[in-house]
Amino acid sequence: MLNFRIISRILGQVLILEGIFMLLPGLVSLIYGEKAASAFLFSALITIISGAMVFSPLRNEEKLYGNREGYVILTGIWVLLILFGTLPWIIGGKAWSFTDALFESAAGFTTTAATAIDDLEALPRGFLFWRSLTQWMGGLGIILVALSVLPVVKAVNVQLGGAEFSGQAQDKIQPRIVDAAKRMVSIYIVLTLAEIIFLVAGGLGVFDSVCHSLSTVSSGGFSTRNDGISAFATPYIKIVLTVFMFLSGTSITLMYFVIKRNFRKLRENSEFLFYSSVTFIFVILVSLLLIVQNGFSTGKALCEGSFEVVSMLTTTGYYSNDYTLWSPSVMILLFILMFSGAMSGSTSGGIKIIRLLLVTKNNRKEMRRLIHPNAYIPVRLDNHVVPGSIIHYLLIFIVIYTITLCTGALVLAIMDYDLMTSFSTSASMLANIGPGFGPFGPFEKYSTMADPGKLFLSFMMLLGRLELASVLLLLTRGFYRQ
Repeated sequence: MLNFRIISRILGQVLILEGIFMLLPGLVSLIYGEKAASAFLFSALITIISGAMVFSPLRNEEKLYGNREGYVILTGIWVLLILFGTLPWIIGGKAWSFTDALFESAAGFTTTAATAIDDLEALPRGFLFWRSLTQWMGGLGIILVALSVLPVVKAVNVQLGGAEFSGQAQDKIQPRIVDAAKRMVSIYIVLTLAEIIFLVAGGLGVFDSVCHSLSTVSSGGFSTRNDGISAFATPYIKIVLTVFMFLSGTSITLMYFVIKRNFRKLRENSEFLFYSSVTFIFVILVSLLLIVQNGFSTGKALCEGSFEVVSMLTTTGYYSNDYTLWSPSVMILLFILMFSGAMSGSTSGGIKIIRLLLVTKNNRKEMRRLIHPNAYIPVRLDNHVVPGSIIHYLLIFIVIYTITLCTGALVLAIMDYDLMTSFSTSASMLANIGPGFGPFGPFEKYSTMADPGKLFLSFMMLLGRLELASVLLLLTRGFYRQ
């Protein structure tokens, strides 16, 4: 039997915390003299009371839980965050329908830069702040969940890569998780504050700086303007955003070691070196193509190329140009980046660099085994042998990811969208990017899509944020058997 008492306890705590966060945009509305403050107050009260009602005290013997509870908690957190996140939109009357409110809330908490709102600049500032805050909460949540839930959910523990939290006994994990969570939250907040300072120093208003910093650090990509980052088209702003997008795609655990001046961890981390190499190679390729095929100057090509590459690679989803008007070769490179994602232990979505690196090493190993069939050739990562079970899981994940991507594209094609639009939108939603190509490219909104399509894309966002396994497992009969 599932331990519903500990499930309800954790989900109740999450709702109470979400309700407290809802008070912040209400405060913003009060500061700017907006009527929207009451919508956030009522939403916060409903959410906090609901969380308190399901909160369950535990006896000592009930404080341990296993794989199945972990999967239910992992999925339940995001489902409840999204559902209760619709309340401000509905109570404030800023969504055309429940479907639009659900889509907006799902895009926020899954850190996907997709919106069904045509005129963002007509929204009260409280709602603009709430959009960015939901992404910041979603980014912080995936880090905390990775530390507290995923070590119990063994199959998904690969997300942490080489983090020191996995493989510990239950009684030894908990103190370390508490300390690690405090460190991660501190770094996350400091990174956000640092970006705000740099953006304000570049002439961006305080409100816009705060909202964009919340969305950047979470790899979310929400903007306060209809034209996205192009509304602040200065090289300085783009460079700052590019740097912080790259940092947000870096493992927050690795950032902790850098702050402690343990640079050896950085130099010897294969995933970071691979992440940096992929970023550098694609920036150079895209910049060269922009110079040769689109007539950009060298400086402009490097600035625009690096911005779009890092935005796509880290699944942030910011845009400052309509890249669908660039040469087909550049579009193909950006489309490839949709399947990557940044480092494990970061807020980005996608397949993740660590998985691509391990699959690449495994492919090299299999090629060598064709030449030396009797040789023992292990897959190594940072001088450690990667167990075959991890490689097995990674290959299964890649297959499931591909099948889900193709299924999503098929559903969109049935809705009468063309091939490129269907595949790019499916890939964008599954990787939590947001904009794709065609009618849902940069500067376009998802308001034209029918309600069934928005509901389906909301489900795709959830699948991508929780990396498929936890959601898909809940849909199988075997999960609920003794």
